[in-house]
Amino acid sequence: MTAGDLDLPSVIGHRGAAGHAPENTLAGIKRAAALGATWVELDVALTKDGEPVLLHDETVDRTTDAKGKLADLTLAEIRSLDAGARFSSSFAGERVPMLEEAIVEIASLGLNANVEIKPTSGREAATGRVVAERVAALWPQDRPPPLFSSFQPEALAAARRAAPDLPLGLLLRRPGQGWRQWAEELACRSIHCNHRNLDRRTAERMLKAGYRLLAYTVNDAGRAERLFNWGVDAVFSDYPDRILAM
Repeated sequence: MTAGDLDLPSVIGHRGAAGHAPENTLAGIKRAAALGATWVELDVALTKDGEPVLLHDETVDRTTDAKGKLADLTLAEIRSLDAGARFSSSFAGERVPMLEEAIVEIASLGLNANVEIKPTSGREAATGRVVAERVAALWPQDRPPPLFSSFQPEALAAARRAAPDLPLGLLLRRPGQGWRQWAEELACRSIHCNHRNLDRRTAERMLKAGYRLLAYTVNDAGRAERLFNWGVDAVFSDYPDRILAM
């Protein structure tokens, strides 16, 4: 599996399609595909017993029917939680997916993915390593490779060591002065910026440096159009249908 050129779509479903279905669930992945998205973005973290599951926060409080830190919960405990009812009663019973389940669903729908490595505090290297190893082992060999990303350079470095051929993206909340050094040291292919902190000059500088540029989380079609006019390659959206309708 080699990176090749990043064949990015213009719109990537954020956490599946988080405006339409529970985030980071199989239902969300299916909904993104039904809305026309060809890529989804997913957050992956480790349970107490080291299993990769789809979850954004360090706790399960916001997205499930329980409370507690992910790092304190085993896979079996995580799998017993309801990850859909808080979004809507129509999604009651939706589970927190294992990474393996998400890969199977993505492949069956003909999608690709941006896998965000989302380590809980103190597990940056372990999360990067495990997620990269699992993806490299489970990703269908006849499918284009997914794109890894993270805010944590240590997680990206561990992913690089575990799966050298998979492309990396550096996530930034604000594009400060050190972004280029980190991107070069990690051999990143893309930069992912909070669109609220991105301006035309910064976008042009990143593109001129040879990186693919992605912006998150864009739910307004007018803002997306402006970003595309600046040269941004792709936007992440909770409502991919809104942007695709352009």
